Amino acid sequence: MKKVLLLFFLLPVSLICQEKKEVLFIGNSYIYGNNLPEMVKQIALSFGDTLIHASSTPGGATLNMHANNPQTYTMMNQSQWDYVVLQAQSQEPSFSPGQVTNDTYPYAEILVDSIEQIFSCTEPLFFMTWGRKYGDQQNCQFYPPICTYAGMQQRLRESYLEMSFDNNASCAPVGMAWKNSIALDSTLNLYTSDNSHPNVYGSYLAACTFYSSIFKKSTVGSSYWPAIIDSITAMSLQQIASSTVLDSLSVWNIFNADFDFIQSNEVVNFSNLSSNYESVLWDFGDGNTSFDENPQHTYNSSGTFTVELYAFTNDGCLVDTITTEIVVNLSTSIESLNQEERLLKIVDVLGRDSHIKKNSILYYLFNNGKVEKKVVVE
Repeated sequence: MKKVLLLFFLLPVSLICQEKKEVLFIGNSYIYGNNLPEMVKQIALSFGDTLIHASSTPGGATLNMHANNPQTYTMMNQSQWDYVVLQAQSQEPSFSPGQVTNDTYPYAEILVDSIEQIFSCTEPLFFMTWGRKYGDQQNCQFYPPICTYAGMQQRLRESYLEMSFDNNASCAPVGMAWKNSIALDSTLNLYTSDNSHPNVYGSYLAACTFYSSIFKKSTVGSSYWPAIIDSITAMSLQQIASSTVLDSLSVWNIFNADFDFIQSNEVVNFSNLSSNYESVLWDFGDGNTSFDENPQHTYNSSGTFTVELYAFTNDGCLVDTITTEIVVNLSTSIESLNQEERLLKIVDVLGRDSHIKKNSILYYLFNNGKVEKKVVVE
């Protein structure tokens, strides 16, 4: 409870709209190829947003290498980053579950813990990469599921999501955006000649995915795309990236406030649908609040009430909100409660009007909608 009260105290400062993000990219050539961070920056600028970025991306680096690389930690300490992107070597998360558990997950945890120790407000963001065009032929014999693109992509999806949820981190689903693009138009090649690294189209799709993951906004309508890409293709890639991220924020464990509700007159049951959060605060719009996960609230007067849900994470440094309006009309429920119950008519099993008969099944219909089935026994 003390943490929640502190978060509420910080609320006015945290809710100032931020369109400037500072992001550190940790990975390898999948990031520095085509200068992916700069593409994200240019997309942000096209919407009036600002992205300040830096990178630690030695070629072929694994999470193990980064976890033991002093330069990576130096970069982490250079700024109070909003996000630190974590990208594993392209193959390592696709290996068998046992191998990934031993060789990849421990170093993901070390890196996330280090990020939080340096600055607790920083959100770790895993970079879900894509399967190789024809699968991992180099390691296929040791683990057959990765012999195909689809099999390798599935393993990457599983591993990156497990790392994200286990470490309370977000995930940028770049690999799934690639999969959706390939399904939509398999003639649009996203790979370089090695069938692994991204060409400009692949990097632009990745950049659009990162923009939507970081800013939680659509890239559709961005005026920036590399000169080699035509406008129709660029807009298609923007749409694919945006829908992949924004239609499934909770799937990717991206920090987000969301809720639903069921209303019965003045009584409203709220369902918290937020993702990757630590605590919540409800404001029911009538002067009452709640810290419950899924509260029930009863309104004592008629009116239109603005309900707002605040979701908090990273020790309250990050706050997200969502609002909706609820209309309450107490007169309807009060009238129905005060209405005197009155018998309208009696009908038999065929719906015909009837009088009370002994040893017959009869239905008694009342003015409030109630129906009683009775049998008068002689």
